[in-house]
Amino acid sequence: MFRRHLLRKTPAMERFIAIWKEAALMPSELIRRCTPADAQALAAIYDPIVAETHISFEYIPPGPSEMRHRITTADDFFPWLLLERDGGVVGYAYASAHRSRFGYRWSVEVSAYVAPTARRQGAARRLYTDLFQILAAQGYHAAFAGVTLPNEPSCDLHRNVGFTVVGVFHAVGFKQGAWRDVMWFERLLRPATEAPSEPLALSAVERA
Repeated sequence: MFRRHLLRKTPAMERFIAIWKEAALMPSELIRRCTPADAQALAAIYDPIVAETHISFEYIPPGPSEMRHRITTADDFFPWLLLERDGGVVGYAYASAHRSRFGYRWSVEVSAYVAPTARRQGAARRLYTDLFQILAAQGYHAAFAGVTLPNEPSCDLHRNVGFTVVGVFHAVGFKQGAWRDVMWFERLLRPATEAPSEPLALSAVERA
């Protein structure tokens, strides 16, 4: 008669099992470029921010049609990224031109927006991390971001991903019955050591 031997759980094995169970429960995530087909999902995140908060100085929620136009007109030089979690879009981030004059073409403004159910879970940080890597590969030099005050979570986010405070524009916008200040942040993407090459299109970076 064979005696049944039970495997004794060691502390190391118990830690491994705990990590494995935690990983099994983690949602499946994917960061990818936005397409016009994502416009409705992005508008579902952004429209309530416009309608219900002072965070954006837009007054009228853009809706899917305008969001589709913005994704399309970003062209091949300004990335729009989204974060999918378990097949649903929970956040997005994008870059746009900092100013229209030619000498500003190595600088971008960036923004990130996250659905209420996914906030304070690292979504914006992951989006920004990937966005900065792409922008640096394209040859952009610096990123800037404006945060309408008060908004401590957004200020903390920008500090935590490497931005430093430039200053505050006081009473620069009016929303929800009050004048609003905007704090501006900057983050270098590449060292300012030499004359830059022209920024690359996204398609050129993807081919490299």
